[in-house]
Amino acid sequence: MHYIFEVHIKPGYSAEEYAASWVEVSQHIQQAQGAQGTRLHRKIGDPNVLLAIATWESKSARDAMESSPPAIVNELIKRQIPYVDIRLIGEFDAPEWVVLPPEQA
Repeated sequence: MHYIFEVHIKPGYSAEEYAASWVEVSQHIQQAQGAQGTRLHRKIGDPNVLLAIATWESKSARDAMESSPPAIVNELIKRQIPYVDIRLIGEFDAPEWVVLPPEQA
């Protein structure tokens, strides 16, 4: 399951500053049962827009962490609120199939 959201960096803050916080928060979140990694991508042509992807074993695993996150996670996320606007894109199941070029299959 993938939890995907878009991050818009506000003026006076940088994607690098947000990424440093992202790494710190992710280190704590990734200790939760079912966490399977995170990725942060910068939009081509707009360095202040990021695509964030958190991968989980299941929606229920993510929901369990979200319902009772460690206090440090809440605090770290709260610190970023003045500097970014976050828009949830959605929650996506793992694909039923993956199409790869023959040389990668």
